[in-house]
Amino acid sequence: MIRPMLGEAWSAMNANRLRAMLTMLGMVIGVGAVVIMLAIGQGAQYAIQQTISTMGSNLFIVLSGFSSSGGVRSGSGGGPTLTVADGEAIAELSGVINVAPTHQGSRQVIYGAQNWSTQVIGTTPAYLDARAWSIASGSSFSESDVRSATRVVVIGKTVAENLFGEEDPVGKTMRIQQSPFVVIGVLVPKGQSLDGRDQDDTVLIPLTTAQRKVFGTPFVGSVRMIMVQTAQAENMGAVMDEASALLRQRHRLREDTPDDFFMRNLSAAAESEAATTRTMSLLLGAIASISLIVGGIGIMNIMLVSVTERTREIGIRMAIGARQRDILLQFLLEAVMISFAGCLTGLLLGIAVALTVNALTGMVVVISGSSALLAFAVAAGVGIFFGWYPAQKAARLDPIEALRYQ
Repeated sequence: MIRPMLGEAWSAMNANRLRAMLTMLGMVIGVGAVVIMLAIGQGAQYAIQQTISTMGSNLFIVLSGFSSSGGVRSGSGGGPTLTVADGEAIAELSGVINVAPTHQGSRQVIYGAQNWSTQVIGTTPAYLDARAWSIASGSSFSESDVRSATRVVVIGKTVAENLFGEEDPVGKTMRIQQSPFVVIGVLVPKGQSLDGRDQDDTVLIPLTTAQRKVFGTPFVGSVRMIMVQTAQAENMGAVMDEASALLRQRHRLREDTPDDFFMRNLSAAAESEAATTRTMSLLLGAIASISLIVGGIGIMNIMLVSVTERTREIGIRMAIGARQRDILLQFLLEAVMISFAGCLTGLLLGIAVALTVNALTGMVVVISGSSALLAFAVAAGVGIFFGWYPAQKAARLDPIEALRYQ
C-alpha cells in the first residue's frame, strides 16, 4: 500500500505547491546552514592539523635561563646555562628519540646585490628529524660538518626566493654578515607556524659553526635551546620531569634554588589550539541546528493546517474502510516527503555555497560524506518527529464527527 499512499502524498503536495515549497524552505535553510558551518569548522580543523604537523610531533624545548647585569635581567634564553653536554645527557633518557641543541639569532644574509634579514639556526642533523623537515633539493649537513665547523648552509624557501630569485641556490656561495657559506640544500616549504611566523624564513648551519664563527658564545659549548622529541605523546610529561631532574643535578642546584632553565611543551600548545578549533566547530554546528528545529516546527504547523482542511476527506476514508494506521501513515508520508525534499535541496545548496566560499576567498572547507549524511539524517528525523503529532491527530479523528465537519 506504500506506493498508492506515496502517490496520494505527492498529489496533496502538488495541490498546494506554494505552501509545500514554503514548508520545505525551513528545512532547506536548516540543512544548508549545518552543512556550511560543518564544512568551515572542519576546514579550520584541517588547517590547524596541517600546521601542527609542520612543527613535528611529541616535542618539547628546554630554554636556557636569564642573565642579570646591573639589575637588568634578560628574558629566557639570554643566559649561558645550557650546554651541548646537557643535550647529550638528555639523549640518554628512556623515551627520547631525538635531541637537537640549537644556537640561533637574527642575522643579515647576502648574495650578490641582494640581502635579507632572517633567522639563523645553528643546530645538529637531529633538528631536521625532530621537526620532520626534509630537503627539497641538495642535501643537509652531517655530523662531520658539525665536528669540523664547516661553513655550509641549508636555507628555507623564503630565503631562497629573496636572495636567489629563479636561480638554483645549491652550490652558490652566500654570506652571513661577512662570513662566506656554501648553500648545500633547500628545505621543503612548511608555511606559517601557529603564531603566524614564516617557518621558511630560516637558515640552518652546523651548531659549532654558529658558536665559533657567527654568534660566538661566552662559554665553550653553551647553547640557547635544546629541542627534544619523545617516542610517544603519552610519556612526554614523565620525560620532561626526568629531564628537569637531570639538569638540576648536572647544574648542581640545591632544593631551594629555582631552575636555571625553562621548559615548553610545544605539542601541548598545538593540541590546545586544535581543541579550541574543534569546540568552535561544534558550537557553529549547534547554532546552525537551531534552524532545523524551526523548520520542523514549520512542517508541524502546516501539517496541522492540512489535517484541519482535510477533516471531511479523513472521515470519508474511514467510512469506506481506512484504519487508523492507514490515516497515520498517509499524513506521516506527506511530512516525510516534505522533509526529505527540503533536506536534499538544503544539502546540495550547502555544498554549493561551501565550494563557492572556497573558490572566492581561498578559505579551507572540508565537506565529508559523514557530515553531509549526518545533517541529512538529523533533518529528516526532525521532520518525521514534528510530522508525527499531526498524523496521529488525523488518525484519532472520530469518523462521524469528521463527516459532519464543514
